[in-house]
Amino acid sequence: MTILDGKKTSNDIKNEIKAEVDKMKANGEKVPHLAAVIVGNDGASLTYVGSKVRACERVGFESTMVRMTNMTSEIELLDKIEELNQNEDIDGFIVQLPLPPQIDTQKVLLAVDPDKDVDGFHPTNFGKMSLDMSTFIPATPFGILELMDRYGVETKGKHTVVIGRSHIVGRPMSILMGRKGFPGNSTVTLTHSHTKNITQITSQADIIITALGVPGFLKAEMVKDGAVIVDVGITRVPDETRERGYYITGDVDFEPVSKKASFITPVPGGVGPMTIAMLLKNTLLARERHRAMSKNK
Repeated sequence: MTILDGKKTSNDIKNEIKAEVDKMKANGEKVPHLAAVIVGNDGASLTYVGSKVRACERVGFESTMVRMTNMTSEIELLDKIEELNQNEDIDGFIVQLPLPPQIDTQKVLLAVDPDKDVDGFHPTNFGKMSLDMSTFIPATPFGILELMDRYGVETKGKHTVVIGRSHIVGRPMSILMGRKGFPGNSTVTLTHSHTKNITQITSQADIIITALGVPGFLKAEMVKDGAVIVDVGITRVPDETRERGYYITGDVDFEPVSKKASFITPVPGGVGPMTIAMLLKNTLLARERHRAMSKNK
């Protein structure tokens, strides 16, 4: 069994990006600039955005954090997004989810300029991804593909089962694993809360990608020997015996499942670190695109 080490791989990617940025600086070129908009005081969101800002510093990107209060109206947020769309200094930006209840998330995601949508959530980018066109791939699925690529996980002709159909992970992952090329060319089954006989389906899978957010959902008896297991779930489980008062776990019952798997991602340290690394990669791609567009003007 091989651990798909997202921590190590994400560090490798950050080092590669830093080398690219160092070249840009040496040539007197503008370095990539990522902005993050956060509305309210959600603890997990603040932690996540803070880690994105630190990652930008590490690779030499410029970064801007735009903080707005919990009472921000939809109009105010849309105005801020339009300001970022028009700001030529910013190559890409993200709007951290979840948003407060008074704001329509769909309307906000639609307002982001697709050329700056480094999260890959805009329907234009999602549509291009579905058609195998060059675009921003959502960061978590992008990270999973990169892990499989770097560890040489065979996907061609394999049966991939995706558990969960969210727009951020499950749905795009099912499309990407079925696309032509590598990683891809697999036969995909997308399962969800209404799927019957899920154990029967997962036990036939060569690759299982689970993004449910249900701790320990995937048990050893649901997995065949030699399967590749990618755990996207991340849940804080209260535990008074621990210093923090909780522990972090994934969707996979790790110890028993790992004994049957050929490859498996740990939680934490698997898919999570890859998400931020690929967000940086998308921002680098955005900078290169904007540079090419300005040359063609």
